[in-house]
Amino acid sequence: MQIATEKFNHSYIISISFISALGGYLFGFDFAVISGALPFLKSQFALSALGEGFLTGSLALGCMAGSLLAGRIADRYGRRPGLMVAASIFALSSVAMAFAANLPVFILFRFGAGIGVGMSSMLSPLYISEISPAAVRGRNVALNQLTIVLGILITNLVNYTLADKGPEAWRWMFGLGVIPSLLFLFGVVFLPESPRWQLSKGLKADALKTLCKIGSATAAARIVEDLEKSAPAATNGGYLNVFAKAVRPAVLVGVTLAVFQQFCGINVVFNYTSTIFKSIGADLDRQLWETVIIGVVNTLFTLLAMWQVDRLGRKPLIMFGSLGLTIIYLALAYALGHQASAGWISFLVLLAIAVYATSLAPVTWVIISEIFPNHIRGTASSFAILCLWGAYFLLVFTFPLLAEALGTYGPFYLYAVVCFFGFVFIRIKVKETKGQSLEQLESNFAAH
Repeated sequence: MQIATEKFNHSYIISISFISALGGYLFGFDFAVISGALPFLKSQFALSALGEGFLTGSLALGCMAGSLLAGRIADRYGRRPGLMVAASIFALSSVAMAFAANLPVFILFRFGAGIGVGMSSMLSPLYISEISPAAVRGRNVALNQLTIVLGILITNLVNYTLADKGPEAWRWMFGLGVIPSLLFLFGVVFLPESPRWQLSKGLKADALKTLCKIGSATAAARIVEDLEKSAPAATNGGYLNVFAKAVRPAVLVGVTLAVFQQFCGINVVFNYTSTIFKSIGADLDRQLWETVIIGVVNTLFTLLAMWQVDRLGRKPLIMFGSLGLTIIYLALAYALGHQASAGWISFLVLLAIAVYATSLAPVTWVIISEIFPNHIRGTASSFAILCLWGAYFLLVFTFPLLAEALGTYGPFYLYAVVCFFGFVFIRIKVKETKGQSLEQLESNFAAH
């Protein structure tokens, strides 16, 4: 329990958390831009179902490489340099995609954009968790999810606006990504380094200086004392440390939740909105308008999640999300299979987005940023997020193939089964993390 003299500078913490969370905007941008651009890219590059899946999934392959790179940079050089590299890579790849002359070049630079997204998706929540007090850590980490959904919403609005600009509209859709990436890079210049990383490297004076900006001298001293007691100094061995027996329970939970967040199927709805609504006869304008409405609902319910994640806790929210999606997917599969009206399909899609946005979307990132011991937090987080992006690639790569073989409705029966088993795993294996310091959580998820 924190003693009364421990106070925190919450306005400063929120400001640096928000700057770090702008990395989430890049995630949201490149995640959403493909939905609006895909109808144009299909025509431009004459994509088959296989080509459509690989083009969409190439971002995830880059994200996998980016999460590995981020883990090494974060543990060796710090969280701040990693965020700067991520922003720079994303800016360059956005411009390159806009000017791509053929499909191989486009895919190459979409892979490059994925490196930037993968780095920021790992480093932004990690950084925020390490500079936030326990009582508001969930809300602050969820800021990253808020910037993701704002990136999705704004990108969908821009896509909708550009859709009538001709067959080359997709170039503007991708090229505009340079603007948020440069703003993010500028902001990161003013961030302090993570004090927990500084302490892990023996830079105690630097860590105390940062911690005294974040809170009172008493709070700073207590954090340093807890950290020095909680874990050994960083060891050599890299990713081998992730498989050590002492941290295996935490890694099992983190990796399973990361994979489940993707295999739950919701990103099919985000990335293939046009395909889903085209299957019931909606025109291009209706398809792109649905992406905008999805972005609005996603944003509103993410705000609800930020309000509740430190009140209700992590476990109740993700249990609700996994069971809710199970039921909704069964209804959606039935409705798509029976060619229900666009209104009913839209209602079920938006309901699924609302449930996901209040549960699995933000809470998975919060838990991954919390449960790993300090001496392997960067490496273990990058491994979990590597698995997340691998699952994302498999999800978006296989959907066009499954939809072609089973009908657009068929895969949603499969996603419903995955969500049910995810609910069972969460109920049995996941422990509550709200209100506890990162150092206290090390013992909760350690092998005994």
